[in-house]
This record gives sequence, C-alpha cells and structure tokens, in this order.
Amino acid sequence: MSKVYILGGAQTDFERNWTKEGKNMIALLKEAVEDGFKDAGFSLEEMVALNRENRVAAFVGNFIAEQYIDQGHLGAFLTEVSPAFYGVPSARYEAACASGSVALDAAITKIEAGAYDVCIVVGWEIMKSVDSKRSADILGRAAYYEEEGKGADFPFPNLFGRLADATIEKYGLDKQRYLDVLSRIACINYGNAKRNPLAQTRKWFMSVEEATRRGTESNPIVGGLLAKSDCSQVTDGAVVLVLCSEKYLQEKGISGQAVVKGYGHRTAPLLFDKKLAENANSDYVLPWTRQACLDAYRRAGLTVDDIDVFETHDCFTSSEFAALSAFGICEPGRECEAVENGVIAFDGPKPVNPSGGLIGCGHPVGASGARMFLDLYKQVTGQAGGYQIKGARNGMMLNIGGSATTNYVFIVGKA
Repeated sequence: MSKVYILGGAQTDFERNWTKEGKNMIALLKEAVEDGFKDAGFSLEEMVALNRENRVAAFVGNFIAEQYIDQGHLGAFLTEVSPAFYGVPSARYEAACASGSVALDAAITKIEAGAYDVCIVVGWEIMKSVDSKRSADILGRAAYYEEEGKGADFPFPNLFGRLADATIEKYGLDKQRYLDVLSRIACINYGNAKRNPLAQTRKWFMSVEEATRRGTESNPIVGGLLAKSDCSQVTDGAVVLVLCSEKYLQEKGISGQAVVKGYGHRTAPLLFDKKLAENANSDYVLPWTRQACLDAYRRAGLTVDDIDVFETHDCFTSSEFAALSAFGICEPGRECEAVENGVIAFDGPKPVNPSGGLIGCGHPVGASGARMFLDLYKQVTGQAGGYQIKGARNGMMLNIGGSATTNYVFIVGKA
C-alpha cells in the first residue's frame, strides 16, 4: 500500500461572515482552492493532465448545507470553481462534525489502494446564514433528532452538559474544581487563538475569571453546567488539502515533508444514554473515543510519548476534558491535574490546540476535521508561524461527530 503524503493546503479566515459579504459557497470554494493549490505547489493545469489518466479525485466534506443554504449535491460544485474540475471524480462525504475527516479517510484510502495519485480534500460549511437558535436546531440533526434534538433550544450544549455531569459522577470529581478546569481549558484555547492569524476569536478577550463566572449576563448558562465560554463558535469557513502518493513524489522529483502515519475510526451508539451504558465497565467516559486513539497508535507504531502536539475537538470544554485521557496524556480521572499543572498549555510538554481549537479558531462543522489535519501538517513542517510548537515531529488529532458518536483520529508526522 502506498504511503500518503501531504503536499500542502490552506484555510480561509474563520473570522469572516460570507453571507454579510454577499458571497456564496462558490466564492468560498474558489478562494480556498486557489490558496490550497498555491501552498501545495499544485495547479489546475496539472490536475487536468492527471485527470486525463484518471489519477486524481476530489473529496468534499460538508455536514448540512441542505439546511443552512438550501443546497445539496455538493460534490459536483467544484465544477463551478473551475472548468478544470470537469470530469474529475468528486463526491460529498458526511459524518456530522466529522465530515471533514470522513472525506480525508476516503481520500487516504484511495491513495493507499493505488486508485489515485493525487487527492484533493475540501471541507466547508456556511453557518452564519441563519440566526443562532435556528443554527442550534440544525446542528441537533447530528444527534438522534427525534429523541434528542427536536424541540430543544440548544440540543448539543445540553448533551455535552450531560457529558460534564457523567464525568463528575464517574470519577467522583469535585464539581467546582471540574468547572474551574473547564474555564482554564477555554482560556487556553482563546489565548492560543491570539497567535493564529486565521482564528475567529483572535481579537477577543476572555479571562479565567470571566469564564469561571457562569450564569452571568456576559456568560450565560446554555446547557447543564456549561456556559457560553464553554462552547465552540458558529463559523463560516473552508479548508483545502492536497494529498499524494509516493509514486507522484518520485515522478515530480520532490521529497515529502509530511506523511499520514496512522488513523483510528470508531462509531459509538448514537443515543447519549446508550453511550453512558457503554462506559459502565470502562475506565473511560468515552470508551470508543479511546479505542480510536489506540487504533491510531497501533497503526502508526507510536505511543503518546512520541506525539509532540495535539489538536482536539473542543466543541465544548467537556469534550476536550474527556479527550485528554482518551489520547493518553493522562490517566482517566486525572484530567484536572493535567490542566492545572500546565501539561496541555502552549509551552507545556503535551500542548493541545495551539491553533485555538474549535473554541478559539472556530468550528465550520464540515471543515473542522480538515482544519485540524492541516494544522498538524503545518506543525510538523514548521509552518505554523506564531503558534508553532518548537521541534514538533508528530501530531495527533481527534475529530468527533455528534455527541462523540463518530470518532476519527489521525497521526501526521515528518516523513
């Protein structure tokens, strides 16, 4: 099986509101493709040449454009970006907030199998086309909508609020200490975002004191124990990545800077109640998330000791908290200490979300998996600029769909 290399990629500025700018998804995709191809040293002309030999394909990750902008059949819209995409095999891939990762998975698998030598991965979402309440209802379809979403004002804050409750109960944690740690997680991500010139909240300010004061006018409760400061952002954005085979690198006479070293993909029960039942005999509050991490380590032949930087799915602070032990950064039940002792800080031994994560960088749901993957590529090739982790050789990401129903993990490292 061929190794899979990353040629490059690009992310749009997640601060932008494309609807307010009067620009549609075609404008979003055109900008992302142009910037992604430029970074990868790849061109539309070369794609046309490869397509004549059926050696290139495109994979589009998007969750629910049917609800946000009344549009489906999204894989075909690359043909509106440029006629160079005419004839290029392309399709849309969906797994809720892990849609970018399932598109990556399909592309990686095709290269490994020798079906294509270059695969273009596009993850995108336009979410600011509706108000916040309507957006929350749309996102509720990533859960079992009839059972967990329909009629609820904010379905996912409530579900991840339940994760907070379950974590406290499972490990016998002091509730106030746990909430204080969640506040620290939020502030780490907001702080990291200030280093990232494409992060949605790079101009925001959030102090630990403000994040700790839940239930105030500026930081209202949105679900269970979770407040506004515990939540990821509503974001417009796109990411484009260009992946290739070893054969392609040899033909071009170039060396691959970064390679996909391992992956994990596990699906937990859809209903949150059934997830809780699953963890009764496990040390982990999200056992299938942990298993996806173990699968990635096994396939890569690496351990947590080999990982220099992590990007995780902090749709809520409670999900990042659970991810710390799933990665193996700490033992289950010891997450508070890992945060309090600076382990996951930007300058800590196991930095998490130097990009700012979903809380700081933003969360255009169909793009988030691809964005994390792009940031791993930047880290291990020394291209992360102001949020570069010094000496990063291997990076690991966790992207979840729904209430940790779909779990995708990728390990990217220096070739």
